[in-house]
Amino acid sequence: MKITRRRILGAVAGLGVAIGAPSLWLSRMKSYSGPLSDHFDGEHFFDPDGVPPKRLRELVRWQFAGDRNRAKWPDWVASSFSDTPPPRVDGGKVRLSFVGHASWLIQASGLNILVDPVWSMRASPVSFAGPKRHNDPGIAFEALPRIDIVLVSHGHYDHLDVATLSKLAKTFAPRVITPLGNDLIMREADGAIKAEAFDWHDRIELGNAIAVTLVPTRHWSARGLFDRNKSLWASFVLETPAGKLYIVCDSGYGEGKHFRRVADAHGPLRLAILPIGAYEPRWFMRDQHMNPSDAVKALADCGAEQALAHHHGTFQLTDEAIEAPAFALAQALDEARLPREKFAVLKPGQVYEI
Repeated sequence: MKITRRRILGAVAGLGVAIGAPSLWLSRMKSYSGPLSDHFDGEHFFDPDGVPPKRLRELVRWQFAGDRNRAKWPDWVASSFSDTPPPRVDGGKVRLSFVGHASWLIQASGLNILVDPVWSMRASPVSFAGPKRHNDPGIAFEALPRIDIVLVSHGHYDHLDVATLSKLAKTFAPRVITPLGNDLIMREADGAIKAEAFDWHDRIELGNAIAVTLVPTRHWSARGLFDRNKSLWASFVLETPAGKLYIVCDSGYGEGKHFRRVADAHGPLRLAILPIGAYEPRWFMRDQHMNPSDAVKALADCGAEQALAHHHGTFQLTDEAIEAPAFALAQALDEARLPREKFAVLKPGQVYEI
């Protein structure tokens, strides 16, 4: 198998490492500077209960091994759903619309909140390589209601999409809540993005009796060759009139400590949004992405009444087939003797209300 620069770019772009990106851009990237903590050593963030991300040689081993078993996804798998959200949702209800991958529109208490919005065709630092969409966003950008708040979990390209954030800033000028250091990435790209950066365990009032707390998660962050873990990553606990929502955009399982700690500190949880995709091969992905069996254990650990699945079916980041996460989740629920409706799998454009 011939190893070309284009193939390497395509392989690593989905992991947020821009091999071959312009060195001038990399050299100008600003880095977070702040006090030392139990997860920041003065230069890099780290998870005290996690492990460092895999090295480049391990990435090359995965991508170019002769025995690699990478499923081929269909070029396009259109969803049969498309949502046109109402302008606002008031009262005690919460309306969740699945946009695709890890992107959601959450409407509650008169606020419209986007999570990890990605409307771009590629989750990549370049336009010619990297993971490409296999379905349209479940909400057309032009059909979005006025967006008040955006939550961005971390800096990987399938979660922090500067093009979408810039378009949101120009159209709606929302507040953007993100972990430490990601605000620098956003403002460096577009000074109009109203980014506000916070640390783990910070609680932010969003208005209308809605608040969000950033909580630790088992992951990492990077956008270039030289910025590994120079910005923080997080999950979110969103307080709503209908109960607390636990939003995990990217996470490994480990020993489940992060999920049990959220249950202890923030429970009871009405709903958990948990990732189920981008998990093969396990030797490479285990520490940063849950598989469906892990996600079922995470649901039990956090104690949420209900779960919704995401982080699958839109961008092919790893080796499993496009339909594999949903099938494996159903099997894992059966093995755990849990009803399948307790952990729902939506298509882009589908809506869930509580």
